[in-house]
Amino acid sequence: MLENLSSRLSGVVKTLRGNARLTEDNIQEALREVRMALLEADVALPVVKGFIADIKVRALGQEVIGSLTPGQALVGVVYEELTKLMGAQNDGLNLAAVPPAVVLMAGLQGAGKTTTTGKLAKRLKEEQKKKVLVVSADVYRPAAIEQLKTIAGQLDVEFFPSDVSQKPVDIALAALDHAKRHFHDVLIVDTAGRLAIDEAMMIEIKAVHAAVKPIETLFVVDAMQGQDAVNTAQAFNETLPLTGVVLTKMDGDSRGGAALSVRHITGKPIKFIGVGEKLTGIEPFYPDRMASRILGMGDVLSLIEDVQKTVDEAEALKMMKKVKSGKGFDLEDFKAQIGQMKKMGGMSALLDKLPGMGQLGEVANQQVTDKAVARIEGIINSMTPTERKKPELIKASRKRRIAAGAGVTVQEVNKLLNQFEQTQKMMKQFSKGGMAKMMRGMKGMLPGM
Repeated sequence: MLENLSSRLSGVVKTLRGNARLTEDNIQEALREVRMALLEADVALPVVKGFIADIKVRALGQEVIGSLTPGQALVGVVYEELTKLMGAQNDGLNLAAVPPAVVLMAGLQGAGKTTTTGKLAKRLKEEQKKKVLVVSADVYRPAAIEQLKTIAGQLDVEFFPSDVSQKPVDIALAALDHAKRHFHDVLIVDTAGRLAIDEAMMIEIKAVHAAVKPIETLFVVDAMQGQDAVNTAQAFNETLPLTGVVLTKMDGDSRGGAALSVRHITGKPIKFIGVGEKLTGIEPFYPDRMASRILGMGDVLSLIEDVQKTVDEAEALKMMKKVKSGKGFDLEDFKAQIGQMKKMGGMSALLDKLPGMGQLGEVANQQVTDKAVARIEGIINSMTPTERKKPELIKASRKRRIAAGAGVTVQEVNKLLNQFEQTQKMMKQFSKGGMAKMMRGMKGMLPGM
């Protein structure tokens, strides 16, 4: 996500070395780089112009304090302005209404409305302990109703049945009546989209909005659309009283322009970002953390939150004791670590949030696929408990047996054992306080994954 923008902006630091202060002359080239980076990221032109003008006003004459270089001082200004551009702070869902609080999902077809409806329902149910009802008013795409029904079943969230023969307004009103009678806290209404904006869709969604009077009207937009996302957002914003935006597919080949433009163009906060197809893949949008990630500073706070949500505390404590002692880290622990990483969205998601490591995310994505992780787990499962505890016992004949049991080649067993050795060394470095060494070790490990 946003790799090109990140690399261009981090290059700005290098252009200002050796200057004592920021002047019009020495920031001209740096600002040109920032402007080019933003335009390449598909940020709307009016947004770019205003953004560059604001940075110039704030940066000119700024003293370079203490150990900061001029490049770092400018990056500080860019960071603050990026944060401001994206909304300054996180805006959560407003559910302060007489139950059920209605959340209306709007957007074009293919933006990810139905999946986002499920992700949001899961989040409200598990984190806010809300009783949630979901309904699909998309009568033009029969698969949409079935898709939402399947998702609701997976989440154990109540689904209100609908049919393609019904009118969207009737479906929404019937669902609202059911939610009131069965004491649901939240009703999420998934609406129909089109491949492009048309008058019929806008009239229909306006009618649904008027019928159910939602407290939240969320515009769901595909971040990979870039400039088109902004134009679509503008059209929806003129038709409906939007309360917020959800940016989906932020883990895709996204240039990031939508994240920087939508807030400015609509004046509505980005409330969530969607990452991946899994139903856990939704995060609250924090402008300061996103600015930090764009500038290659990482997002350690989000990483900590991910860890708190997914990591088993007792297991983590047991692992910490092993790491501290510098011994006893075996293949069973290695398998457990891979499982925890999988829960957190994989190596790519983890690296994206570590300072200076985001550039490796794409490499990790290509090499640490779900299939590769399943293969590693299969190889370890083919070993005996003794072999997992003492991998040094695994010689040629054992390797052949393990490979046959896992349905892989002996070379793949060797590859796994080499990876394990590298991880073991990394753990030893960490136990001696060598965090920097450990990070370098991670970089070295990736090609072997």
